[in-house]
Amino acid sequence: MLDAVYYLCYTKSYFTGVQQSSVQQGTDGFRVHGAFENEEIVCKWKDGKKELTANDVPYDKVTDHIGKYAAVMIAPDDLELINGGSEQRRKWVDSILCQTDREYLEKLLQYQRVLQQRNAWLKKEAQKPTNDFTELEFYNGKLVQNGTYIFQQRELFLTRLMPLLEQYYSTLSQGKEQPVVTYNSHLQQSEMKQLLDKNLSNDLQMQRTLKGIHKDDWDFGLNDMPLKQFASQGQKKSFLFALKLAQYSYLEKEQGSLPMLLLDDIFEKLDDNRIKALMNIIRSADFGQVFLTDTDKERVSQAFGDAADIGFIEL
Repeated sequence: MLDAVYYLCYTKSYFTGVQQSSVQQGTDGFRVHGAFENEEIVCKWKDGKKELTANDVPYDKVTDHIGKYAAVMIAPDDLELINGGSEQRRKWVDSILCQTDREYLEKLLQYQRVLQQRNAWLKKEAQKPTNDFTELEFYNGKLVQNGTYIFQQRELFLTRLMPLLEQYYSTLSQGKEQPVVTYNSHLQQSEMKQLLDKNLSNDLQMQRTLKGIHKDDWDFGLNDMPLKQFASQGQKKSFLFALKLAQYSYLEKEQGSLPMLLLDDIFEKLDDNRIKALMNIIRSADFGQVFLTDTDKERVSQAFGDAADIGFIEL
């Protein structure tokens, strides 16, 4: 159910990058239909083809829908955002900025496409040298143009996110530690053009582009200690929840409307103090519609107290 809501916002599953994995076994496709405040959105996928309509009017491009509706998911496997590799953190940052900045989305798609073309050229040139760099110079120019903008927006994003992260982490952890996020990019040491020119011999040897914003990462920490190596499970969970709540507030500020909050099985992941703090946050006027899944109806009822605007869907 949560993934259906997410899919209607972003035309993709939160839990898998393979569309076929969202198809019910024994069928060749699926249809997701959602009634939003002012329009109805329908996503259909069948035999590898995706169709998207708003009030029965097809979109020219699926990407035109991105940024229209926002949802923030918090799910059990999200700790990989902290414990996993840099690609997951890049995807997380990109997913937020693509919703709030159309130019960012377009430049990111262009950068990824040109990066593939440059890597193909490097492989071909390494295997059968021509010493003709005309094509390479075109690719480099595109990567410089798009990569520089992406880098600047990622830097700006972090400065806007940090006050929100600090606020939510302090609430969830009773102010015991200070959250730290450090942005690491090759472009902090050198401009993109210089990186590409200087590393050409290494790129040819490895047959891929080794420097650029596609290698960016974000280090998470508490006080002066790296989160991944030294934090407890409770600290990591508090940091993760604060990070996602900061994402929620960032989207609300940038888009001017309240996103939907999707909480998957959170009561099994947090202790009583953190649950109480989280409930106080999401029941405030700063939060909009919340979808929450749990296996224990009574536990959810107790967590929300006597709130009159709670509805249950039992499956």
